[in-house]
Amino acid sequence: MSASEYAVYDAAQPYFDLVRRALGDLVDGQHFFDIVAHDIVYEVLYDFPGWPRIIEGRTDLMTRFRAYSDNVALHCADKLVVHKTHDNRVVVLEYEVHGTILATGVTYDNRFCSIATIENRKIAHWRDYMDSLAAWNAFTTRARETPGA
Repeated sequence: MSASEYAVYDAAQPYFDLVRRALGDLVDGQHFFDIVAHDIVYEVLYDFPGWPRIIEGRTDLMTRFRAYSDNVALHCADKLVVHKTHDNRVVVLEYEVHGTILATGVTYDNRFCSIATIENRKIAHWRDYMDSLAAWNAFTTRARETPGA
């Protein structure tokens, strides 16, 4: 896919860039979706409304991130810490994302720990942990009132 075909995911680009940078030359491809296997298993170990615990396949993952990009605009992802196993097959990433909930304008800040398993130079499995309370608070806070409105 060309960069223009990924434009619908621009709101999540800071996350994609962080993961791509963290995995460096362990994987092949430029964009996040280029470095995931077609049969990836993307597992989240938390319950969040509208997001399944297990996503199977690159196509479904792209669909889910399209919905994410319609709801959250990230302006940065930072505080990256990378831990690699001796054979570089498993990589643990600790990081934060910062953005805005588009429907309300509420600030969104969250911390993650993600475990990527690499096979054939692609992410074959992704296991994700996050601060669920931070996400819940961001998505359930009402829009900020404008003074004088």
